[in-house]
Amino acid sequence: MTAKECITGRRSIRQFTDQPVSHELLADIITTASFAPSWKHTQITRYIAVEGDTKEKLAQCTSTFPNNGRIIANAPMVVAVTIIKGRSGFERDGSYTTSRGDSWQMFDAGIASEAFCLAAYEQGLGTVILGIFDQEEASRLLEIPEERELVALIPIGYPAEAPVAPKRKPVEDLLSYK
Repeated sequence: MTAKECITGRRSIRQFTDQPVSHELLADIITTASFAPSWKHTQITRYIAVEGDTKEKLAQCTSTFPNNGRIIANAPMVVAVTIIKGRSGFERDGSYTTSRGDSWQMFDAGIASEAFCLAAYEQGLGTVILGIFDQEEASRLLEIPEERELVALIPIGYPAEAPVAPKRKPVEDLLSYK
């Protein structure tokens, strides 16, 4: 599979089969995702694989958007994406490097999350990045340490659906020259 095929073929998957995701396969996906670029190579992204009873409890942390709870409950595994706070976009003395402040943390988490999803797709797995959940409740359930922040939940599994690509904006709307 080429990079273009991987990028254009990947879809957000919200329905999964019951087939579990092996821990070895997940480790391989994380190894690939670890090559995602990050601010000054800080590599702040950390992943937590959630299965079983904890995953079922995590599905309850989505009362503001109940459909996300159904997606989590349907997936054989959910990967919680966390970051180490205070590194990406910061100097060693704790000051911000640029006027964007701590925004680089989310930028790095986004790059790492998409690298994770593309690596999973290449292995025949489906994913969807969820950002609407009770962050405080989910962080407590997953015992996220104070120096880290939970930024996304990624249900992962073998797809039970094959959604078509949504319409894309034309290049003329996306690209300009000066």
